[in-house]
Amino acid sequence: MTQAEVNVPATTANLGPGFDCLGMALDIWNTFGFQFSSTPSVTIAGEGAAGRLRSDRTNLVYRSAERYFQEVGKAMPPVAIACANRIPLSRGMGSSSSAIVGGLMGASAMAGEREADLELVWKLAVEIEGHPDNVTPVLFGGCQIVVRDGDRLVHAGVPFPQDLRAVLFIPDAPMPTAQARGVLSPQVSREDAVYNIGRAALLVNALATGRLEHLKVATQDRLHQPARQGLMPAMRLLFRAAMDGGALGVFLSGAGSSVLALTRGRELTVAYEMRDMADKAQLPGEVKITAPSTRGATITFKE
Repeated sequence: MTQAEVNVPATTANLGPGFDCLGMALDIWNTFGFQFSSTPSVTIAGEGAAGRLRSDRTNLVYRSAERYFQEVGKAMPPVAIACANRIPLSRGMGSSSSAIVGGLMGASAMAGEREADLELVWKLAVEIEGHPDNVTPVLFGGCQIVVRDGDRLVHAGVPFPQDLRAVLFIPDAPMPTAQARGVLSPQVSREDAVYNIGRAALLVNALATGRLEHLKVATQDRLHQPARQGLMPAMRLLFRAAMDGGALGVFLSGAGSSVLALTRGRELTVAYEMRDMADKAQLPGEVKITAPSTRGATITFKE
């Protein structure tokens, strides 16, 4: 019986100034197992277990698999999907993007394709998710720039030093994306637009050239983080604690609620300072040290 296992990374989006156009894969993985079955089913272990995520055909992984079969003009066979989730939900780490890409790639395997058509998966994933800055690094790995040109999407990878690390403070409380987007102004000033454009360009240059001393300035933002601070008052305190601990740059991961500090050394000190500040601010959560991932989603077949 053909079985397929899809491994899908977490992501961090925006990276400060790159609002809706920059994302980076992280070395934290969800695993989705697919196999033919007499009846469709979804089981969930880890994040989202115990009823927090749906375990029927309305599950996002299952719905994404169905969308793939619709696109290729085939009837979806009964499939059992086993989700082992390590990416926290609604914390700005791409959990929904991982589910979407996992479902699409698992469906391609169940459709008999030995290699997924990444461009088709990308197109469908953006259609389902609505925002390409998370699904693009999930699929292609690394740090990705993604822009829309009319009806077309363009993405390009940004190289970065292999010893770059990421320290995350992940609050216990989620920040739903709809709520985090709802506080944003529909208009921005020219001054703020220029502020972010310059920093996004500097960020790409700093990563690509290894001039990481520029990240302190290059991760600053005026388009989304100031508004979102109202939903998470401790955000700026965590930023300051991370920089005091030796971080190179720090930003709200995606729409939050996680805060991510980029480091090259001093990871334990940065983690300690962020945890200590969170305790003082009475913000419960956990600290995780990880790294950017150059790998995106992968499929392994088991016969």
